[in-house]
Amino acid sequence: MCSMFLIGCSNSNSASSNTSNGKKNIKPATTQTLAKKTGKDITIAVANTFVSMDPHDTNDTLSYSAQKTMLEGLLGFDKDMKVVPVLAESYSVNPAATEFTFKLRQGIKFHDGTPFNAEAVKVNIDRLANPTLNLKRHSLFKLVKETTVVDENTVKVTLSQPFGAMINTFAHPAAMMISPKALETYGKDVAKNPVGTGPFKFAEWDPSDHLKVVKNDQYWRKGYPKVDSISFKPTPENGARVAKLQTGEADFIYPVPSEQAESINGKSGIVVENAQSIIVRYLSMNTLKKPYNDVRVRQAINYAINKDAFIKVVMNGFATPLDSIIAPNVQFYAKQQPYQFNLEKAKQLLKEAGYDKGFTAKLWGNNDTGAIKGMEFIQQQLAQIGIKVEIVPMESGTESDKIWNVEDPSKADIELYYGGWSPSTGDADWGIRPLLGGNDAFPPKSYNTAYYNSQEVNQGISDALATADPDKRKAAYEKLEKAIWNDAPWAFLSVDDTIAGKKNYLDGIYLLPDGSLDVSNIEIKQ
Repeated sequence: MCSMFLIGCSNSNSASSNTSNGKKNIKPATTQTLAKKTGKDITIAVANTFVSMDPHDTNDTLSYSAQKTMLEGLLGFDKDMKVVPVLAESYSVNPAATEFTFKLRQGIKFHDGTPFNAEAVKVNIDRLANPTLNLKRHSLFKLVKETTVVDENTVKVTLSQPFGAMINTFAHPAAMMISPKALETYGKDVAKNPVGTGPFKFAEWDPSDHLKVVKNDQYWRKGYPKVDSISFKPTPENGARVAKLQTGEADFIYPVPSEQAESINGKSGIVVENAQSIIVRYLSMNTLKKPYNDVRVRQAINYAINKDAFIKVVMNGFATPLDSIIAPNVQFYAKQQPYQFNLEKAKQLLKEAGYDKGFTAKLWGNNDTGAIKGMEFIQQQLAQIGIKVEIVPMESGTESDKIWNVEDPSKADIELYYGGWSPSTGDADWGIRPLLGGNDAFPPKSYNTAYYNSQEVNQGISDALATADPDKRKAAYEKLEKAIWNDAPWAFLSVDDTIAGKKNYLDGIYLLPDGSLDVSNIEIKQ
């Protein structure tokens, strides 16, 4: 559902450091001898196959990881999800957040020799803004009214209405630039023939086996890249992925299964690193249905779930308690007062709401192992306050029919839903509006499985998007995050960790908080 989807050295004596809330941090240990590496060709084992190499028509984080080796946008994100210039050297925004002007770096060419300039930017933004192409990421750019070439190195994008989160949208990998010549030559097949300005060039792609990129000798950042090639190897089975790292068949793997993270860290020249992501876990409650239309019931469910135990049991310690609607690394995050585990308070709230004997409930979620484990934990927790939960795991097709394609909210059968979300623009807007943004976010338009509709929150979202002033946006989000927290349309669970493993001779490769990979500074220590 995700608008989908690390440094250190260790030795064999390494262990995790546990905090009081059950959170684990892989602890760097004393320096060990560097593992041996011949040549400058890197292999990365990943959990799934890639879907597309067209960033404008991609909605999975994994495909973006490969694309980012070859393509770049005007802006991007640093390791903390802060917006940084890439192909644009600077930008400006008018106060109304309707005009965005970019000054471009000069002298850059796409891999096929096509100049990168304002006209190339216009071709790409116009493509994203064109609804007739049915591109998966059109929704992020549907407000674009016009893209104007001011001069060869200056471009202005005008929106049809204010949208204060647009700079973060330009930093999203969906806005990476493709060579206009490649778009014309390949058409839809550009998804199999990516041509960008990045440090690596596309070499070959066998979807069932590997994707390979090779060094761009003409890269505009002098001295980069520092390796000759990267081969991505889809390896869905956890054990096989770990084995490739242990034997040296892979130099880097992600994700590392949480149950194996500590046991392999520091052995065979392996370094395992975890860091807080921006992926949140939650239990939504259909606020249009009894008893979830009563805020006391929703708050009782929050008090009844031990978040520290959830992190320890379900997430194997590789998460932190969710203490707002969005994760700390998301722009305009505002910390809230946690719902501390308190069964007596939960029972009292249920009694006040008229449910002192509890009630029965159905909990829907995905049918993968991790989701089922999470739902079983929630089932056990809520049983302590008399809520008898029936778990209903669903495969994706059933979820689409029963959750995402329901047209009439009054006919939605959903009660409780166990889900997760990664706001891949790094901004509070994409962490809140699609999930809790009133009627406009109800399925099938978006992902508001709580069917939550608050006039105060809706107004706050509008206020936050109506300006480019960060102080005004911050104030609006602080207010609406507090309102949502008190209304409790979710049981607020956790923020995932990213977990990756690498050989200790690798530097400059890491996972961003959104779970995507950055290899722009990758190098081999000799």
